Amino acid sequence: MDVKLLEETARKMVAPGRGILAADESTGTIKKRFDSIQVESTEENRRAYRDLLFTTPGAEEYISGVILFEETLYQKTSDGTPFAKLLADRGIVPGIKVDKGAKALAGAPGETVTEGLDGLRERLTDYFQAGARFAKWRAVITIGDGMPTDYAIATNAHALARYAALCQEANIVPIVEPEVLMDADNTIEVCEDVTRRVLDATFAELIKQRVVLEGMVLKPNMVISGKQCPQQADVETVAAATLRTLMRCVPSAVPGIAFLSGGQSDALATQHLDAMNKRGSAPWALTFSYGRALQAAALKAWGGQSSNVEAAQKAFFHRAKLNGLAATGRYSEAMEEAA
Repeated sequence: MDVKLLEETARKMVAPGRGILAADESTGTIKKRFDSIQVESTEENRRAYRDLLFTTPGAEEYISGVILFEETLYQKTSDGTPFAKLLADRGIVPGIKVDKGAKALAGAPGETVTEGLDGLRERLTDYFQAGARFAKWRAVITIGDGMPTDYAIATNAHALARYAALCQEANIVPIVEPEVLMDADNTIEVCEDVTRRVLDATFAELIKQRVVLEGMVLKPNMVISGKQCPQQADVETVAAATLRTLMRCVPSAVPGIAFLSGGQSDALATQHLDAMNKRGSAPWALTFSYGRALQAAALKAWGGQSSNVEAAQKAFFHRAKLNGLAATGRYSEAMEEAA
């Protein structure tokens, strides 16, 4: 394990004013995205779409890394350059999603555990050779009647730590993603309590399994109201609750926290990130690792037409820039109109 390399890569991933593009949609998920714009999800269309994102002029100013799906890691640009090389040459760290998805957890109806540990050590060796320098593993925690159970939290925390240890053994920085879903009718107070429980369990396992905290990036949910909750917390309340939870649970040795957007609107995800950074004094970098919240406008502008690539790239650049500014507390809602 090259600890220095891991630490350098992690710091680069959370560099000031830059964040991570999650372009790791599975084949099934990208099909749903393409269905929304009436574009067939063929391998070539998927390649062409990722190509326009990765070749966007100026994107490296605000994008520090890109999470790739396995198919994408081995694809190339229109001129034959491997995507991983293209990104690295632009100063953007290539990464790879390595989990196999959330599956039903035995003995816990309604809860899941993420699978994919079998054969992971060998796969990580291959991914490193292909150019990946970080990885991502998502654990899914559901809020509901009697959920989450301590059993589900502990099982997912254990798997996250095993994954992280294997990544670091392969000199790949692990993004540790314990996501508390926001789909229920719970209040922000319930989300805060569950998020605290999840983060406490996760870091206990990471430390137990000898993960180097300086060589990882945390990708948590923000502390927000459930989608079905009639009383939605405002931006400042979300920022305060999220920071309070992180300060209680996340060791200062972790170099950075890259939030997931969790189904929030493009603008709201940016506003929440900005509000946290405007408060200052956090011991870690606070940035973004967004998928849909970075891509939605670009996907719609593209519509599967090569003639729309420039418009799609402008839409993607605009969203990346606003989030980059939010990552340093320099965003304002007035900037949305520039689109």
